[in-house]
Order: sequence, then structure tokens, then C-alpha cells
Amino acid sequence: MAAEPVGRQKQSHAGNATYCGGMTTQKIIDSPRTLVADAARAAASIAADLTWVPNPGYFTRREPLATGRVALLSGGGSGHEPLHAGFVGAGLLAGAVPGLVFTSPNALQIRAATAAVHAGGGVLHIVKNYTGDVVNFSIAADFAADDGIDVETVIVADDVATESEDGPGRRGTAATIAVEKICGAAAERGDSLSDVAALGRRVADNARSMAVAFRACTVPGADRPSFDLPDGEIELGVGIHGERGTDRVAALPAKELAAALMDPILKSLSLADGGEVIVIVNGLGATHPLELNVLFGNAADYLKGRGIRVRRVLVGTFVTAFDMAGASITLISSTDDMLELWDAPTSAPGWPHAPSKEFSGLQDVADDVAALNYTDETDANPSVTSWATRFVEKVLGSVDELTDLDRSAGDGDFGTNMRAALDGVTIGADDSPSAVFRRIADGYLGSAGGTSGALFGVWFHQFDVALGSSGVTTDALADAARDGMAAIVDLGGAAVGDKTMVDAIAPAVSALESARAQPLAEALRSAAGAARSGADSTSDLLGRRGRASYVGDAARGVVDPGALVVAWLFEEAAEAFGES
Repeated sequence: MAAEPVGRQKQSHAGNATYCGGMTTQKIIDSPRTLVADAARAAASIAADLTWVPNPGYFTRREPLATGRVALLSGGGSGHEPLHAGFVGAGLLAGAVPGLVFTSPNALQIRAATAAVHAGGGVLHIVKNYTGDVVNFSIAADFAADDGIDVETVIVADDVATESEDGPGRRGTAATIAVEKICGAAAERGDSLSDVAALGRRVADNARSMAVAFRACTVPGADRPSFDLPDGEIELGVGIHGERGTDRVAALPAKELAAALMDPILKSLSLADGGEVIVIVNGLGATHPLELNVLFGNAADYLKGRGIRVRRVLVGTFVTAFDMAGASITLISSTDDMLELWDAPTSAPGWPHAPSKEFSGLQDVADDVAALNYTDETDANPSVTSWATRFVEKVLGSVDELTDLDRSAGDGDFGTNMRAALDGVTIGADDSPSAVFRRIADGYLGSAGGTSGALFGVWFHQFDVALGSSGVTTDALADAARDGMAAIVDLGGAAVGDKTMVDAIAPAVSALESARAQPLAEALRSAAGAARSGADSTSDLLGRRGRASYVGDAARGVVDPGALVVAWLFEEAAEAFGES
């Protein structure tokens, strides 16, 4: 009997919810802003070996590791559950750090979690290859070194849909759980940090994935899906942050779908007759177990026909794209030592057959507001205060505009990140220029998360440093802008022409460098004009860094929102100092 086509039918819905293409956008939430924290404290109350630390936000095991053991820490944006918190437990992760939905955790969260799980044997960071995750874990690893903690990092880059010679490379997706499971078992038996890291890199290097969507996800707070997908069509090569795919085709029977997903995987891994694999068939959030089993059955038949032996199988929902209807297939070219560790026991609740516990009540809500000291001996500067206040108000008043731009040029989280960074920033009339920019930098580093939070945070940190040591001068602002751009380029690897904030920063830096002998107000007017021209130029560019690189031509004609925010920064500076 022929397999039925894989697809979705429209359904009628009752009630007063908002609808998008037959799909309700109503969610079981109190507020999009508190969703992650609300879910986290409930999840920790259910699991036998899980604790939620709300400030700054991470999970650890209740039972500490044995002294001298290697600790595994992973994390990323929420919306992928049960990844990562579901894999915290004996034989797997020691901790997990969640960001906002589809947004990486920030460096301060990761630093605190690294210190919390450290048991003397060092900490292994397992990081999905998304720019925000890589940047924030990199910053946190540097901080951990300052704290005297040995850290190794394994980058998981398995999505063949984004395999290319340039750009950020393959995204990190469902192979992450294989790296976590195998490395977790190695750490549990007492392997050294260097050995566990080497093993993790070997697993990651031998793993590839490919995903398909039948319906895009709708994230909490959004009024429509991440992309439109007509009935009767499927999207091949989608990402786990709601990114559209690389190919759109008519719905395929399950047998043909399995082949379409695995062919590029087999090519990338150079798997042929005689190969041995671990197979993971993973649901993306709204796919029924019956469908996942059908997909695996066809995948197994296809691999048998190619002479490839399936050694281990994992079928279920492990790495989701919130409520996306779809699935992914992951193949790991396996060895006997990997299989031994794959089979080792674990108590992590997200892994099959994990134990449960008697419900003992919810964790008390904790006060997670940290008091920060911004006092120093430098006098306040009214123009800087006005500048920063104008900038914060401008960005907060433009969140919807920034979100719409990022929906076209990225994944739609930029406006949310800007609001998260600046919503709690209060600039006092007595704050020194250094303190003003420290507040803004800490807002980005401590609250925003994602690529934008990390990069804007290190950018504003340089203004804090320069203005604290040199006062408010053209030279000081030129130095801050130059050093901030260097830090951004070092972390993110972007260059002029990549359709990022650097396209606005670089011309502003050049203008300030050329205007060092000019009065500050004139220099800032030049920088503002240059930054605006640079931001406008991004409309014609094709993204080569960050998530804009994944949507290709769809981002043409759209100004990069990060570059636009940089232009606003210098425009508000020119206005504030012009008035003075």
C-alpha cells in the first residue's frame, strides 16, 4: 500500500483567538515577557534532579557533580524544548542556560552557570552554531578563564541546508543531543576535559541533519507565522528558529520525503555502502508520533537499500521550533565507543525512560533584580545625558518598526531584544558619562541576549571605558567608536558589505577619525550623516553574516535594523550636542 502524502489540512477553530492561515496564534501564557521564567520554575518543580536559578537565569542539577568531574553546560534560545533543560541530569548535562524564545542567552547568564556547575574538572560548553550562541558563549568562556575555570567548547554545526563555503556555515540543530548524550556519559565515567571535548568534536564532525516544515511556527507575541506556506506545499531546509527553507515543493509521500531529507546528509558525510549510523528522527513541535514513526520506517528502508547499517535509533520530539509542524532527520556516522556511551544510563527527563518524581510544589518566586553600583567621581554631562535619553526613547518607541524589518531580514527577534535591553535602563541626571554608557552596556549584556545583545553590549562598553578615562571629547568618542567596532568585528566576524551594524559603524568611525581636530558637535554631525548613509546602503545588500544570511534574496530592499539603530545613536548625539 502506497504511503500517504505528508501534509496538513485546515481545521476550523472555535473561540475569539486571532487566526493566521487557519492557525490560531493563541498560546497558554500569561505574558510573552515572562513565558520562559514561568515555564522554567514549573519545569524545575517537576523533574527529580533539576533546579532553576532565576537570577540571572539557568538550570543546574540538584545533586552536585562528584569533585573533579567534568561538567557539561549547554544552552540557547527557548522554544526548542525539551532541549536544553530536559537533558540536565546524571549522565548528561550539569546545567543549561535558556535565552528568550529563539534568542541566545547572554554572556552573564552563561558565566554564572559555568561557575555554578564547575566541580573542579573544568566545564565543557556545547554550543549550537548560531551567531548569538557562539558569541555569548565565547565571551562567557573568557570570563570563566578570568574566574580560574578551565573551559573547552564544542560547536555543533550539523544542518546541511546551510552548508556553504562562506558565511556562518551549517546551523546547529538536532545533532546537539547526540553530542550532549555521548559526552555526558564520558564525563560521568571520569574522562578528562580534553578527552571529552575531543570526543564531542568527533561526534559533531560526523553528524548531519536536514529538516522539513508543513506549517511555520508562530512565536508567542507574534500575530502571524514566521513565513507563509500554502496548503499542499512543504518547505525543505528550514531552521529551528523559524527560518524559511532552501526549497519549496509540493507535498511528498513519506518515502520520497525521507529520501529528500537524507540525500544531502549522505553526500555531506560521504556515507556509502558499509557505513554505520545512529539515526535521530525529531519532531519540530507539532508533529504526531505516528508521523515520526512513519518517517523513520521509510528512512530505515532507504538506508538499508543503500547498504548503510542502522546501529541505534531515537525517534521523538527533542529539538523543537516552538509549534512548527515538521520533522528533521539526523545521521551520526558511529563507532563502537560512541555506541557504548550512547547506551549508558541517564536520569535526564528529556531522554527516553527518564524517571519522574512525586510533585512537591512550585519553587517560590524569587526577586531576580540585581542592584548595580554605577557611582564614580566624574561629573555629569547634560549633553551626554540628553543624548542617551533620546537614544533610549527612540529605540523603545520604534520596537515595532525594528521587529518588522527583522522579520524580513532575519527571524524577527531584533525589536524584542532592543526592548529587553533598554526597557529597564534609567539614566539619572547626576550620572557621569561613563556611568550612562555602562547602564546601557549592562542592559544589552545582561538583559537582551542574542547576537544583538552581545554586540551592542561590547560596543557601548567601549564608550564607558573611553569616556571614563578621557572625558567627553572628539578624540574620546573616536577612540570609543573605533575600539567598539574592533570588538564587534573580532566577535562576530562581520565586515562592511555583510548587511550588519558594521555597515553603519564603519563610516561613522571614519568620519570621527577625520574630524578629530573639529569641535565635538561638528564631528558628531559628520558621523551621523555617515552612519545614516551606511545604514541606508544595507537595503541593497545581501546578508552574509547572522541570520540575515539564511534568508538570502528575501532580505534585499530591507534596511538592516542593527545598522539603523547605530544611525539613530549618532543622529541623537548630533542633536543633543548641537543644542548645547
